[in-house]
Amino acid sequence: MTADRAMKRATLISVVAFAARAFAQQSGAAAPVASLMDVKRIYVAPLAGSAEAESLRALIIANIDGAHLFVLTDNESRADAILKGAADDHSFTDTFDSEEGINDRVNGGKSSSGSALSTRTGGAYGGFSVGENDSHHTRERKHEAYAALRLCNRDGDVLWSTTQESNGGKFRGASAGVAFKVAHQLAADVERARQPASTSQTQSAR
Repeated sequence: MTADRAMKRATLISVVAFAARAFAQQSGAAAPVASLMDVKRIYVAPLAGSAEAESLRALIIANIDGAHLFVLTDNESRADAILKGAADDHSFTDTFDSEEGINDRVNGGKSSSGSALSTRTGGAYGGFSVGENDSHHTRERKHEAYAALRLCNRDGDVLWSTTQESNGGKFRGASAGVAFKVAHQLAADVERARQPASTSQTQSAR
């Protein structure tokens, strides 16, 4: 190969490499993240389930955003990972039937008899009876919500998953309870994933 041809080939390779880098930057293409601790930007996809799933999705977005661990985006193409899954929120009525009763009964008697020539004496009888029955029919309105979620990278690999349920409480409803639990679990698992890296960096500095 002559020096001129070698130079032309090297120039062509450089042009192709430059074009590939420019295309990657323009399209936003990047290598998919490999672990939960590498995720910086999340897109929360619409959740499968009932009509209430969209409201629960909005609560999950708000709670994750409040944790300040990730950037939440509505542009799926810009996200490092996608949170997807199913959720539901429904109300129902439980019915309880119960019966209580008190029953008591007392009977007594006395009698005597003699021969035909003797005097006959009569007998005394008594009785006591108490009865009481109470039946109860109770209807209780209940509210439940759940979410089964997974966080996947751009290649579809699952980096994290959780299933959370809630019956509501004194200070938050069932959906709000589920959204809080999802964000809390995600934050705890992210901190746990980052902990070994922080520990090794500290040991290396020493």
